[in-house]
Order: sequence, then C-alpha cells, then structure tokens
Amino acid sequence: MKILFISDNFPPEVNAPASRTYEHAKRWVASGNEVTVITCAPNFPQGRVHDGYRNAWRTVEFLDGIRVVRVKTYITGNEGFARRIIDYLSFMVSAVFFGLFERRPDVIVGTSPQFFAALGAWKLSTLKWTPFVLELRDLWPASIVTVGAMKRGFIVNVLEKMEKFLYRRAAAIVSVTASFEDDLVQRGIDGRKIHVIRNGVDLDRFRPQERSRAMAERLGVAGKFVVSYLGTHGMAHALENLVETAALLRDDNSIMFLLVGDGAAKRDVVRVVQARGIDNVVFHDPVAKDAMPDVWSVSDLCLVHLKNDPVFSTVIPSKIFEAFGMGRPILIVQPPGEAVDLVVEAGAGLWVPPEDPEALAGVIRELKQDPVRCQSMADASAATAKHHSRERLAQDMLEVLNCAARPAS
Repeated sequence: MKILFISDNFPPEVNAPASRTYEHAKRWVASGNEVTVITCAPNFPQGRVHDGYRNAWRTVEFLDGIRVVRVKTYITGNEGFARRIIDYLSFMVSAVFFGLFERRPDVIVGTSPQFFAALGAWKLSTLKWTPFVLELRDLWPASIVTVGAMKRGFIVNVLEKMEKFLYRRAAAIVSVTASFEDDLVQRGIDGRKIHVIRNGVDLDRFRPQERSRAMAERLGVAGKFVVSYLGTHGMAHALENLVETAALLRDDNSIMFLLVGDGAAKRDVVRVVQARGIDNVVFHDPVAKDAMPDVWSVSDLCLVHLKNDPVFSTVIPSKIFEAFGMGRPILIVQPPGEAVDLVVEAGAGLWVPPEDPEALAGVIRELKQDPVRCQSMADASAATAKHHSRERLAQDMLEVLNCAARPAS
C-alpha cells in the first residue's frame, strides 16, 4: 500500500505528533508499504530551523525507509496567534501544491492538531481521488480557547465548522482517546468510522535502566530526589503551579525539580523562578530523542501536568507511555478522566488535583519518604508498558488505513 501522510511535525523534532508519525511509519515501511511524509523544515519548538536543515521550497530525504518531503513554509515560534495561523496556512498551501506532484497514493492521512494540516490532506485527497483519513490528536480549536490563545467568536466558530466538515469528509477517523470518540459521536459523527488507537511507546528504546550518573551530572541533579517534567512548556501545562510547588519544598534541599523542554510558556516560568530566587528548579533545553531514556532514568517521580479545565480531562499526554516504558512512577496532575484512570488503575502512579500546589507538595514529601511505594509504582509502570507498544498500535492503524483504502463495495 502507498501511504501519503501530511504532518507539520516530524523528526528530528521530538514532540508527540512527530514521534507518533515516525514510529508508525517506519513500521509500515518495514512491513512492505511505501510511506511518504510531507512536512516542513524542522523548527519546533523554538520556531528556528534546526541545524543542518534549510527552509527550502522542496527537499527529499529518507529516514528509516520513510520518504520525507520537506516543503517551504512561513516559520514562527509558538507565540502570537496571528503568526501561528500564517504558519499553519502556509504549510497547508505548500503541502497541497507539492503533494500534487507525488504519485497517487492509496490513502492520504492528515494529522491534527492543527486542523489546517488535516484540511490540506483532505483537499489533496479530492484532487487525487484518494480516500482521506483523519488522525485526531486534539479537540482543536476547543483546546486553544481553553488555554486562552483565542477568545470564542467569529474565527472560532469558523474553525469549529471546518473541524466538523473534516470529521464528516473523512473515510475514517483515528482518535488517540476514547474521550474524543465520545465527543464526536455526541456531535453527530458516525461512530462506525471512528477507531481509537492510543499513543504508545517504543519498547526497544524506552525500557527500565539504571540511573545514568553521567546524565544526572549533566543536568545538575546528581544526588537529589528528582521530580521531573519532560516535554512542552506550553500554555496548557500550568507550570506556574509547579513553580509554586517547588517554592513550598525549598526547605528540603534533597528535592530537585527538573524541567526539560521548551515552549511558549517557558520564558515566563524561568523569569518567575529567577525573580523569586527559587533554587530547587533546574531548566534544560530539549535533548535528542536518543538521549531521552537517560533523562527519564534520573527521574524519581515523573510529572504529567495540565491546566484545571474539563477539556484536559479528555487527553492522554504521550509522556505517560514513555514513563511506562522506562518503569518510572507517575504523578498525574490534570482533571480526572481517561488518562488519570489509565495511570491509577495500573498502579503506576497517583493522581493529584490540578492547580493545587499544596496538595502536590504534600504527595511529593510523602513519596520521598516511602521508597517501597515508589518502587511498587515503578514495577507496575513497567508491567503496563507491554500493553502500549508502538509495534501493536502501528499494526492496528495500518489495518484502519487498509480498510479506508479498499472500502467494502
């Protein structure tokens, strides 16, 4: 089968959409399929083109058998709504235009967020008379309204109509959570074409290992009880509350908070930490994917942290699955929902109410004094990982694509 995938994130970017697309696509290639990914020059999250790449009109490279076509776009950081929209629109236009020169595939997949990439995939599918599959990673634009990036009004109404249009036009929808499926069915979308395929973890890369002393030294957390937050520092993550938690725990100099990543909110969070002289928080820029297992290995507790808004009860952050693979205990700090149930029912971690620094500080103090309980959660985390392997999930999605490409007569 020939698969054409439209995604504005792809390695060497290390965010969740890039990792999921790459992990699935390389397995589809290994099983005998042809996969082309149309993407842009890697620039996430700083909005600067990565070293070794350029924002050219069109370049082609191969990565683990995946044919990667990079097209020219307007590039900006994750700051300023108008600029981000221009960024998204420019990718949609470039992806459709250069996609016209690609051989006709059996199926075209567009991934969200954002929906302009998915809209481009749909348009290209109409021009090539090819089935369109939507991969639904977020309820966009609801999520951008929730974080305050946009106010509800004319533009949001237009985006919501676009969203529903794509749901109806897709031959199949691959949702990363059952909560998204429920939301779509309640909004009148045919549940028979929705398939839930969660995020997962590459168990060849992410597996339990001894604490990396070299990485602990590099990150400045050697000899500490490390509470880590690894991933995007965005408007959805309420990291100001994590800073308040750190401030409450300053009296215990054995506890260190490690924040690795970048994003729209990082500058403000760093500024607050520096202004208040909070010395038990260490920031580090994103590290390469190959180095991430060593970063996870220095974590005594892994934080999943989101705003206290009902929209975030529907999401399952992908870092949960990497923590499972590494066998690390999790503190999940977000509204109750599918993700909380997943972690707590597995015994892999504890739920803490979101935006409650005092409660989070109390749980961290308790767990630091209870290594037996931490180890029990770590063991449960590792045991859960085998149920969320990328290998199995890639095969599940490939079956959906096959059905979409060859609909029943």
